[in-house]
Amino acid sequence: MIELVFLGTSASAPSIHRNLPSQMVLYQDHRFLIDCGEGTQRQILQSGLGFKRLNRILLTHGHLDHILGLGGLISTFARWETIEYLEIYGGRATLERVRDLIFGVVLRGAQPPMELIFVEVMPGKILEADDLEVFAFPVQHRGPGCFGYLFREKPRRPFLVEKAEALGVPAGPERRRLVAGESVTLPDGRVIHPDQVLGPPRLGACLAHVGDAARTDGLAEFVREADMLVIEATYLEAEAEMAREFGHLTARQAALLARDANVRQLVLTHISRRYRDWEVLEEAQAIFPETVIARDFDRFQIVRQR
Repeated sequence: MIELVFLGTSASAPSIHRNLPSQMVLYQDHRFLIDCGEGTQRQILQSGLGFKRLNRILLTHGHLDHILGLGGLISTFARWETIEYLEIYGGRATLERVRDLIFGVVLRGAQPPMELIFVEVMPGKILEADDLEVFAFPVQHRGPGCFGYLFREKPRRPFLVEKAEALGVPAGPERRRLVAGESVTLPDGRVIHPDQVLGPPRLGACLAHVGDAARTDGLAEFVREADMLVIEATYLEAEAEMAREFGHLTARQAALLARDANVRQLVLTHISRRYRDWEVLEEAQAIFPETVIARDFDRFQIVRQR
């Protein structure tokens, strides 16, 4: 199971009810912060998540409403000495801007409070953590080096209890070894192999996250069959021309992508103050009924249900 917590869901500027963009992805003992808008550290505290094990930040692009919170976050780390290292992932142009922010504004010649590791993102697999793989894919927005991220559990072979019992495999370490892919020898001398008690591989949960995007061309191949697609919906179709001018999507465009990519659920974020939630939701649900609008501190659990 993958868990997702929304820390900020506003577009461009904060509102009374929405902070600037940031989300936390949790998987087992791993944490991934996606984007870090201004005020993110307060949202982390208010959500109850805290800073423990917050070692990886994945940036979708380098616009200020998605990265300014890094300054305050690293300043806090400098005082509290909370973590030993911090990995920051992003496109080349994004990382250049982040370095300017951290070293030119926050630190100004001082030593970083922890080891800072900058990882330039390229399309493909960028991380592997236990049973989870993280992939990056290109997104068209304003400027180069914009990326979306796909979090996918590795396929698993289910343990077939009835077959194990029929073969006389006792509950306990023998079954754990079979699940791990090892053969076991029973007290009567019979050797039981994993294939005898494991079913065919089943795909794990899949979360697709897209930050700001000017268009959806080519995105369907990367987010296809995802259990959840998170994507911006800054404008309504009535202002599609303005959306194109500023490099953003309408709720209708997001819904069409979800429908064409056959995702299970669509979660809209990056919501503009110019609209009421029901207007955005109405436009998207007319095309893709399994749509919700994210609000700050919403939590989702993503499990495979196909």
